[in-house]
Amino acid sequence: MGISKSDYGTTQAGRQVDLYTLTNANGLVVKITNYGGTITELWVPDRSGVMADVVLGFDKLSDYEEKSPYFGCLVGRYGNRIAKGSFVLDGVTYNKLAINNGENHLHGGLKGFDKQVWDAEPFETADSVGLKLHYISSDMEEGYPGNLDVTVTYTLTNSDELKIDYLATTDKPTVCNLTNHSYFNLAGQGSGNNYDHELMLNADAFTPIDEGLISIGKIRPVKGTPMDFTQLTPIGKHIDDDDEQVKYGGGFDHNWVLNKTGNELSLAARVYEPKTGRIMEVHTTEPGIQFYSGNFLDGSFAGKEAKVYEYRYAFCLETQHYPDSPNQPDFPSIVLRPGETYKTTTIYKFSAK
Repeated sequence: MGISKSDYGTTQAGRQVDLYTLTNANGLVVKITNYGGTITELWVPDRSGVMADVVLGFDKLSDYEEKSPYFGCLVGRYGNRIAKGSFVLDGVTYNKLAINNGENHLHGGLKGFDKQVWDAEPFETADSVGLKLHYISSDMEEGYPGNLDVTVTYTLTNSDELKIDYLATTDKPTVCNLTNHSYFNLAGQGSGNNYDHELMLNADAFTPIDEGLISIGKIRPVKGTPMDFTQLTPIGKHIDDDDEQVKYGGGFDHNWVLNKTGNELSLAARVYEPKTGRIMEVHTTEPGIQFYSGNFLDGSFAGKEAKVYEYRYAFCLETQHYPDSPNQPDFPSIVLRPGETYKTTTIYKFSAK
């Protein structure tokens, strides 16, 4: 068990970037760079103990700067989409958010948290290793009000959990919705499409979208639809169904409403990969989870080990508040005010059978 630091290069702006390698007592390895708080590698065993890297990514920093579709990064100040890059808070209209996804705002803008160099502090405890990352997002950065002071802590435990704790405070009312955007393939990165992965989402409802992938502000039951993952179901089973929501998403690119009453840490998702036996469970304090089936991967670039990432070669499970919540008063609030603390936790737990 331990943690080591190495040079990961220099950004185009001249900032030094480091790579931290965390290893637990069972040999699980996660590599994290302080550029974007990005998980670059995650090595976990299959049912025979054979290790594989189960997240997509790149071998070098410049690729993350130039062409990454948010591989492995921290997303903020607002994960997911905000309609037309505009919202009203306390009677003030904030409409300078970048329009970077069709006519909408996505994942914090042109230079969101995924493109910042974070201050990093490694640590060890008796049963874990971790990395504490810190960044201050200045008032009106990417159009968001308030100086937002953010700390994200990654902890790799000897229970084979990767725990992510998010903390933030602000000096002005603002909106905040932080997540991690890892792309998973439990058969190993670059090994093929996600269709045989079996997924369970602990959610009886989802938030439907329009053609622009923006929430329409409703909550709809999954029963009787392709969105029903209440039991382990192959991702590919309904991914191309003749269904309006599937067509709008180009597959799955939706938020599920988790079965919970408050902000307790609870099971959100379970994924089983039958060829290797690898299992990933997602636990979170968040009310929602975005399941994205890699519909925009198109083989246009190579990732790690020169492997080309083709259509649907991975999936994302991003814990979150619901998309476009700043414009949806009926959704759980994402407003953070001075004197309050934004605090959420998500755990990715690995095993095999």
